[in-house]
Parts: sequence; structure tokens; C-alpha cells
Amino acid sequence: MKRLIATVVVLVATTSLAVGTGGASAATRSAGRGATIATATSSLGRVLVDGQGHTLYLFEKDKGRRSACSGTCATYWPPLRTKGKPIAVRGAARSLLGVTRRADGTSQVTYGGHPLYLFVQDTKPGQTRGQDLHDFGAAWYVVSPAGKKIED
Repeated sequence: MKRLIATVVVLVATTSLAVGTGGASAATRSAGRGATIATATSSLGRVLVDGQGHTLYLFEKDKGRRSACSGTCATYWPPLRTKGKPIAVRGAARSLLGVTRRADGTSQVTYGGHPLYLFVQDTKPGQTRGQDLHDFGAAWYVVSPAGKKIED
């Protein structure tokens, strides 16, 4: 009986962790490790990606380094969170990386002063389905290695 209860507790804890990530990549969930930011080639040219190769976006409604995306918005556009100092690799500029504190107390990666987000409909590396969408009051754009929005 104790073994069954322990198994159920582990299963519930694991399920809660998976549900609570809001679609964030494994790189953003690593305890104490900074999120990895890199560049990759896409149909829009060279873009920023997370450690799993998923495209990163900026939200034009954000003011400075302050995120304007929370609640339902963050369900569709999960913030790129980090537990430590973010790491720049493969073409990403370390000097453009930063961190901002979200209203919920978590840390979100910034690049060129823009908070970074993933898009839940980008299910595979290289997809850019969130490009130029107008959701939650403003436009979303893929981010270039220079920290600027890419317009198609």
C-alpha cells in the first residue's frame, strides 16, 4: 500500500511539473542552470532560438524590459524563463543577454532589452508560426541575432 501511495505521489508531482511549465523547453526548467540562447537558420533568415532549437519572439506591447504578457497570454506565449545566468552560444551575443523579473517573481531572459517568448504552436525546431501574429493587444516578431524584430 505504501508503495502504491508513493507511486501516485510521484506521478502527481511529475504531472504537475509538466503542466506547470507552460510549454517551456527543458533548458528553462533546469534547476540552477541558465537558459541557452543560440541562433539558427529559418525561412526568415538567421533567428534566435532556445536550447532546444525553438524560435524566440518579442512582443511589441512590452515596455522596456518589462513583460506585458501574463495569464492566458503566457499560456500561448510562454516566457523564456531561467534559473541562472543565461548562456549565449552559436551566434548569440552574450552582451545582449539579460534577465528581467516577472510579476510572478520568476526570471525571464531578455535579449537586446526585449523579454523573450516561445510560441506553443511551434512544435518543432525551425518553425516560425508566431511571426507577425497580432495577439493579446500587439504584434509578435521573431528576433534577429542583433536583438531586433524580423519583419517579413
